[in-house]
Amino acid sequence: MRTISRYTLLVLTILILASCSKFRKIQKSPDWRLKYDAALEYYENEKYNKATLLLEEILPIIRGTKEAELGNYYFAYAYFHQKQYILSAHHFDEFVRVFGRSEYAMEATYLHAYSVFLQSPEYNLDQTSTYEAVNALQAYMEKYPASERVLEADSLIGDLQIKLETKAYYNAKLFHKIKRFKAALVIFNNFHKDFPDSDFREEIDYLAIKTTYEYARVSIKIKQEERFREAIARYEGFIDKYPQSEFIEDAEEFFVKSREELAKFADQNKKNT
Repeated sequence: MRTISRYTLLVLTILILASCSKFRKIQKSPDWRLKYDAALEYYENEKYNKATLLLEEILPIIRGTKEAELGNYYFAYAYFHQKQYILSAHHFDEFVRVFGRSEYAMEATYLHAYSVFLQSPEYNLDQTSTYEAVNALQAYMEKYPASERVLEADSLIGDLQIKLETKAYYNAKLFHKIKRFKAALVIFNNFHKDFPDSDFREEIDYLAIKTTYEYARVSIKIKQEERFREAIARYEGFIDKYPQSEFIEDAEEFFVKSREELAKFADQNKKNT
């Protein structure tokens, strides 16, 4: 068994060295056609790194030739297969820009969007690429509404929207927790515009009542009465929308406290008249 193992290892080493030697010879060759054909062969055999190395050398040389279209398409796809999504997104986008009438243009447009989608991070990180992916997928759907991948693109947008929704939800809770009340209320209000069907709406509306009350408590005197009234208005809207809410009792507590504060203002006003 040990002899066979050593023999197998020796054969594999020879094959690897021969393969590397063959690739080096192709790399050193001044014949772009040899490199082009070899790159396509490497691609078909799923040796994507070697394919990209050769294509990167010859694509500037073959610009404007009939081979350039397929070469650029495989170049972008090779990066995609290597999971280098920043590069694949860039090169698919570049392909569409240069070869907009290509038979591969629709596929490249989708793969550009999908490459950006795959760059989208966890919800707690910066979501710039998530917004870019949404825009790219929407652009694909608008450009190719009859494509068989429209439903898939729409589903991917749904996944991204959930991530953005979750990000906004936790951001709102964080700003409330660190007592950035004004910023939290802006996020609460925007949340409704951006995610009208969210499952977090009920809790967001409750937190908006609590935040408005707490914001009123720490506000300057001339702003307090207005903000306590806003807390009451939010509560009244809340019980109309969610009469069976699990947050009803807590929300009512802030409603009652807000009315008590307004009663103090009313008494003060009477004394001043």
